[in-house]
Amino acid sequence: MLRRKEKTQFESAEKLNKLIEGTKIVGDIITDTSLSIDGEIVGNIFSRSKVLIGETGVVFGNINCIEADIEGKITGSLEIENLLILREKSKIIGDILTSKLHIEEGAIFLGSCQMSGQDSFREQPNLVISEDNAINSTY
Repeated sequence: MLRRKEKTQFESAEKLNKLIEGTKIVGDIITDTSLSIDGEIVGNIFSRSKVLIGETGVVFGNINCIEADIEGKITGSLEIENLLILREKSKIIGDILTSKLHIEEGAIFLGSCQMSGQDSFREQPNLVISEDNAINSTY
């Protein structure tokens, strides 16, 4: 489980990573700051902040973050520590683990959802990034 940094700036423009429409990344993304996706990612996303998937955003992989606001399409599991928002045009195929969930009318969700308090997130393994950029789970 990723841990939130002490002072997270969800809405800070200078600390926002953006992937614009027409751009495709193949590989995992690991970031301490917020991430806005309007392009395509084939890989997992690990953020110690907020992940925003715009209407044209597509993710084929798992998402692990503090908060998420989804308007696009995701095929993969979502593990969101705080609030997950599924907007009207969102389409999720995969399982969800979150402590708070808001689903707008029209959103599509195919999978299972587990709601739990933040304490259960602290019981999950921590994400460790080795010098080789390999991702390992440790307890």
